[in-house]
Amino acid sequence: MRRAVCAVLLAWVALAMPSRADTYPSRPITVIVPFAAGGPSDAMMRILAEHMKRTLGQPVLVENVTGAGGSIGVGRAVRSKPDGYTVSFGHLGTHVANGEVYRLGYDLVADLEPVVLLPSNPMIIVSKTNVPAKSLPELVAWLKSQSNPASAGTAGNGSGSHIAGLYFEQVTGIKLQYVPYRGTGPAMNDLVGGQIDLIVDQTSNAIGQVRAGTIRAYAVTDAKRLDSAPDIPTTDEAGLPGFHMTLWSGLWLPKGTAGEIVTTLNAAAVAALNDPAVKNQLNNLGLQMPSPNQLTPEALGTLQRQEIAKWWPIIRAAGVVPE
Repeated sequence: MRRAVCAVLLAWVALAMPSRADTYPSRPITVIVPFAAGGPSDAMMRILAEHMKRTLGQPVLVENVTGAGGSIGVGRAVRSKPDGYTVSFGHLGTHVANGEVYRLGYDLVADLEPVVLLPSNPMIIVSKTNVPAKSLPELVAWLKSQSNPASAGTAGNGSGSHIAGLYFEQVTGIKLQYVPYRGTGPAMNDLVGGQIDLIVDQTSNAIGQVRAGTIRAYAVTDAKRLDSAPDIPTTDEAGLPGFHMTLWSGLWLPKGTAGEIVTTLNAAAVAALNDPAVKNQLNNLGLQMPSPNQLTPEALGTLQRQEIAKWWPIIRAAGVVPE
């Protein structure tokens, strides 16, 4: 009898006490951005974090953890407690390509819970200003004429800028000499300084320098021109039809995180993406907003698996290995 009474009391207490998911969040949340501060991923996440903290009622802190094409930062998030307080920010490079490039100690699909798809970046082909080419066909001809491959900056092997460079090589028949950095922010600094020849970069990282005239733009890797840069042609218009690539981003949580927490974080991110002021900031960076039906955790998970099926064979064929 006593055991039965105790069992009833324990069950009642368990029901009466709020679960961790019910009280979430009760302290600051850290989003691990696996690239250097000042780069395009960092800029996007800081804009979103500023709005999300108001929705969540807790600070949303951005921590930059660089190295190994972003895999170190993603690994830290994967190995954190599945309590919603450590979030993984990533994109096509970190959450797709790295699974083929690196021997990861985690599975990009099985060990992470998708939260939400974030704005995407069409890539943009840019060079230092003293490259003589003024159009995309002239650039390709110049690249083919070089006795040594031109130098192309990347955010590391398997990063979005590296995958875009490999794709560029594949469709044009050129060869590039890749120079890895701890993010495309530092790579852009060297491009402006003339230390490297070109980058197939995220538009948000390059557009400010293009507008300032410190680098030269040839085309955006999308089927339509950007609202924020309508004077830059698409690759279709510039003479390289079908060379399309968008560097999408997203948020993930460690596997095993409660569904209620995933829902709460998703709602906070969607609220930020729907805010007119946030939209304006992201549009000014050349980012494209996801459509409403793409903003579910399930949609991000589906996209991630589709992109793995598309890009892993290309990376494998190129023989990409960790730097």
